[in-house]
Amino acid sequence: MIRKCLFPVAGYGTRFLPATKSMPKEMLPIVNKPLVQYGVEEAVQAGLDNVTFVTGRGKRAIADHFDISYELEHQISGTSKEQYLDGIRHLIDNVNFSFIRQNNMLGLGHAILTGESLIGDEAFGVVLADDLCFGEGEGDGVMAQMVKLYNQFRCTIVAIEEVPEDEVHKYGVIKGDSMMEGLYRVTDMVEKPNKEEAPSNLAIIGRYILTPDIFEKIRNTPAGRNGEVQITDAILQQAKEGCVLAYQFKGRRFDCGSVDGFVEATNYCYQNVYKA
Repeated sequence: MIRKCLFPVAGYGTRFLPATKSMPKEMLPIVNKPLVQYGVEEAVQAGLDNVTFVTGRGKRAIADHFDISYELEHQISGTSKEQYLDGIRHLIDNVNFSFIRQNNMLGLGHAILTGESLIGDEAFGVVLADDLCFGEGEGDGVMAQMVKLYNQFRCTIVAIEEVPEDEVHKYGVIKGDSMMEGLYRVTDMVEKPNKEEAPSNLAIIGRYILTPDIFEKIRNTPAGRNGEVQITDAILQQAKEGCVLAYQFKGRRFDCGSVDGFVEATNYCYQNVYKA
């Protein structure tokens, strides 16, 4: 069983300055709940109750959020406001949280490698909180869908979705052989290709299940542009030596790393989650 999930949360969130000057971007609220809490809830729904944050400078608010605030709870004890803490208290009571610091921002691959000592020699999930995902209807969340696939195939899995061709330059893009509807065996991956060089319009989004050999692959992956280690390069090596699957998930994703996506997610959650 997969029980661990890694959250890379050390980035600066420069697209949301000045709001993120002193506030982690992962703590930006979608209505009344921070982005990172949505991601943790998705992981827990998939059975991943050991959560590791790869954190950095100025991110203390994330650790504080997943901890008890005795002063606050004393102030609202016995009032109707207590109900607002039900969701976060459930997580605090049922999830094991651990934190490790990424001293230098050297790409997603480096962030994942930083968490190796807390993950160990087992498969694990990765959630990028910038990508806010919801399952289809009353069905499983994206990570739960991927865990079911992992239990069947026992290999690295990346979540993908179709994007417009003029947006492929924003993503890692896969090429693959179709195994069944919505599932591909990866034969190639290209990080942020231009439109003419993209092998498809199937873009990798911020949900992964990685087998533990990924750590050695990352260690042997040379840094690319800006000295960053790209996780797509390490996963491509896994695909060449074994099997990597790309899964076109059932549900909806919002790119909350952009202002437009953040506003769209807020409106969606206000209408479909907050009021529900």
